[in-house]
Amino acid sequence: MTRTWAGTTLDDRRAARRARLLAAGLDLLGTGGSGAVSVRAVCRRAKLTERYFYESFTDREQLVVAVYEDVAEQLRQALIDAVPDTRAEPAARAEAAVTAAVELMVDDPRKGSVLLLAPVTDPALSARGVALLPAFAALVREQLPARLAADEREMTALGLVGSLSNLFTAYLAGTLKVSRARLIAHCVRQLAQAGS
Repeated sequence: MTRTWAGTTLDDRRAARRARLLAAGLDLLGTGGSGAVSVRAVCRRAKLTERYFYESFTDREQLVVAVYEDVAEQLRQALIDAVPDTRAEPAARAEAAVTAAVELMVDDPRKGSVLLLAPVTDPALSARGVALLPAFAALVREQLPARLAADEREMTALGLVGSLSNLFTAYLAGTLKVSRARLIAHCVRQLAQAGS
C-alpha cells in the first residue's frame, strides 16, 4: 500500500519538488546565464533545502543538463505538433514550424537562452547542443521533398538548422536588430525555398 501525506504519495511529492527545481534552474540559467546557477541559488529560488536538491540531482551539472534537455524536448514536440500534415504547402509548413519555434524561444527568452546561448558558456552543455543537432535536422529533413537525393536532403537539413540556430542566437543576444515579424518572415522564406 502506498502511503500518502496531505493526499499525495511520496513519488508525487518528489516529482513536484523536481519540477520546482527544474523551473528554478530554467529561470536562473535563462536569465542570468551559467554563472547564476549554483545548488544554493537553485534551492533558494525553488524554496527547497539542499537535501531535496540531492534527492533529484547528483550535482549542479546534472540539473543544468536536465533543464536543457527539458527545453529541447519542448521545442521538438512543439515543432512536431506544428506540422502534423506533411501534405500541406511548404510555405504553410514552414510558417507553422517557425511560429512554434518563435513562440517557445523568443516569446519566452529564458528558453531560447537555455537552448542557444547557455551551451556556449556552460561546459556541461557544450556537448549536449552538438548531440541534439541530428534530432532537429531529422525533423527538417522529413519536410524536404522526397525527390531530392538522400545526401542532398541531409546537407540541406543540417545547413538550415545551423542557419536558423545562428539567426535565433543573434536575435536573442540582441545583435540582430529586426522585428519579430521580420525574423519569422525570413526564416519561413528560407525553409519554404528549401522545401519547394
